[in-house]
Amino acid sequence: MASTRVNRAASSLSVLAAAGLLALSAPAQGAVAAAPRPGAPSGEAASVGRSAADAKKTLQAKYGAAETARIARGIDQVVRHWRPQDGDAASLKEFVEAEFVPQGPALDAAFATFEVALERIGGYFNALQRDLKRGLDLDLAPMTPLDERLPLFDPTAHLSDDMFSSKLAFVALLNFPITSLQEKLAQGMGWSRRQWAETRLAGRFNSRVPAEVGQAITAAEADAEAYMNAYNIYMHHLITADGRRPFPARMRLITHWNLRDELKARYAESDGLEAQRLIALVMDRIVTEEIPRAVINNPLLDWNPVTNTVTVSKVKEADPPAGAIAEPRNERNTDRRYAAWLGIFRAVRRADPFQPDSPTFIDRSFNLEREIPEPEVKALLESVVASPLGERAGRLIERRLGRRLEPFDIWYAGFKPRSRYTEAELDAITKARYPTVQAYADDIPRLLRDLGFSRQQARFVAERIVVEPSRGPGHALGAQMRDDKAHLRTRVGADGMDYKGYSIAVHEMGHNVEQVFSMTGIDRTLLQGVPNNAFTEALAFVFQARDLELLGLQGPGAEAEQLRALEEFWATREIAGVGLVDIAAWRWLYAHPDATPARFRDAVVGIARDVWNKYYAPIFGVRDVPLLGIYSHIVEFPLYVCDYPLGHLIAFQVDAHFRETGNLGGKFERIAKLGSITPDAWMRQAVGGPLSSGPLLEAAGAALDATEQTPPARASRRPAAPSGPVHAGARRRT
Repeated sequence: MASTRVNRAASSLSVLAAAGLLALSAPAQGAVAAAPRPGAPSGEAASVGRSAADAKKTLQAKYGAAETARIARGIDQVVRHWRPQDGDAASLKEFVEAEFVPQGPALDAAFATFEVALERIGGYFNALQRDLKRGLDLDLAPMTPLDERLPLFDPTAHLSDDMFSSKLAFVALLNFPITSLQEKLAQGMGWSRRQWAETRLAGRFNSRVPAEVGQAITAAEADAEAYMNAYNIYMHHLITADGRRPFPARMRLITHWNLRDELKARYAESDGLEAQRLIALVMDRIVTEEIPRAVINNPLLDWNPVTNTVTVSKVKEADPPAGAIAEPRNERNTDRRYAAWLGIFRAVRRADPFQPDSPTFIDRSFNLEREIPEPEVKALLESVVASPLGERAGRLIERRLGRRLEPFDIWYAGFKPRSRYTEAELDAITKARYPTVQAYADDIPRLLRDLGFSRQQARFVAERIVVEPSRGPGHALGAQMRDDKAHLRTRVGADGMDYKGYSIAVHEMGHNVEQVFSMTGIDRTLLQGVPNNAFTEALAFVFQARDLELLGLQGPGAEAEQLRALEEFWATREIAGVGLVDIAAWRWLYAHPDATPARFRDAVVGIARDVWNKYYAPIFGVRDVPLLGIYSHIVEFPLYVCDYPLGHLIAFQVDAHFRETGNLGGKFERIAKLGSITPDAWMRQAVGGPLSSGPLLEAAGAALDATEQTPPARASRRPAAPSGPVHAGARRRT
């Protein structure tokens, strides 16, 4: 589950779009009521109100009853965003009377002009921002201070101001409708593609956030991303109490992605338990900030995570990055992780006063970006973590492992067919096949054909994907104009692409394929993309679930389908808990906006333990485990992580649809081209039903029924229950 940067609206218009569409209360006629204008004196506001009323009468007299509702709604939308610097009351009246466009050929032409213009604006700014971040994102040379500074420059920072000062935003607001989430949910299934595109067009201008606020958000996100991209652990320098090194030389793992994936890979090894316990303890130390600051991204020091002590390493197996020092300092990390998270919170909070209908980032994240209300998202996540199937699955995993569950078994990988192979075996295959980034790029057409895409589809998509070496674990960046290309960033070592990198690359390729179809192949570029990030994650999961098949290591079958259902349930159950932690942490931030990084750290650790104790401790028998706070996403991608469990639920429904009907390539292209309509409308048009955890839970229950009737397979290893500390600060239930 590598990070990906996608947005329902054009991400390069982040300041312009700010938070997408505001959920507005609509009068009976469907018009949006005008709100008080920030910065306008009460007398001037009253004057503007009178001028707006006069303009409505003038236009209604000119165009007749057929345009009455559009005139009222459009003028109210303009008044809502009109500021003193835009002109006085007379200027507003003059503007709306001159710029209102009646339905018919003239309105069609205005719509077409906006669609082309916004595609070009969004596309060029997206390409520019991508290029400015090359030094930060791509592993082409050692990172320099300039590489870290360039992403702080946001070329779109003044775009919203310019669109309003030029009155282009007001033309759109006057002539096209902003619709509330309630309207979309109630009426959207009956809308034409043009109606959907019109509401997305107007919605891009329903936020007027000052440029300096947008710049602050960009800077905070770039700071957090740079910090997490450099958060590597040199695994050969983790030592046990007796001085052994359980991990091979030159293994550099980024938190959290690679640490988690290495932990998963060890399930296939008979002696993997010791390594798993060490990785889990490293994760604990990261979450609690007990990790010694000196060992982060430093191969010059050895670290014993159990005693949390540091020594100068006698082993020289990797070139130290800039800043690494051979001084065995034991001082804990200085809450930099939580300072970065707080920086993003304080930046996005500055936008709150300018969006009164969605006054918190939490509101905007759920109601506007996802278009799924927070209570519904929480209910979906809780339906998974609270399901009694969790207890049954836990007992099955214990039988398969031949030992009691430990907290890190939330990442149990034994349901995946890859558990039949060791990490070394998989690495040997992928490194031989993909010695370079270009080798993977050259194989994309074959990969797509093997996934079920036609030769023509595979060629069309592959020609529009650029593969590049990633400094981080990997991500996908889509184009935002038809003549640009999607970019796949993946990490490839000097000796080739290991299995971890390959699996992430397949996932990111899924994003890219969706991005190509939902931009280059879509009928309305104003509808480019998918409803929200959960949907692009879902489509990427469809690809990643077939990564072994693409290596020729797996074939479908009844048992494989049962294991797939159990794997999806267990993985969704794990990440759903992380989503609940993320939501609770943001709620805590809004309740304690002046918190220090140390206080926020204590709060997140406490929240992670509370969620663990409620939903996981009854199964694992261990309380107060902070592992759910390890995800890097919660630091650098605000409130993003909820999209992963939602993505799993969507992916299961979509994948079931693909498997039932066949022709993955054709079906994938069709649903990707549905575009950024609401999640509910997308699901109903894609698979014929709403988003639900039901299909996954039903399949997992059926798989457990079938598995429980079959004698358990002989476990590959049967170590005793842990005799040492399970986790730092954790308590095993007796």
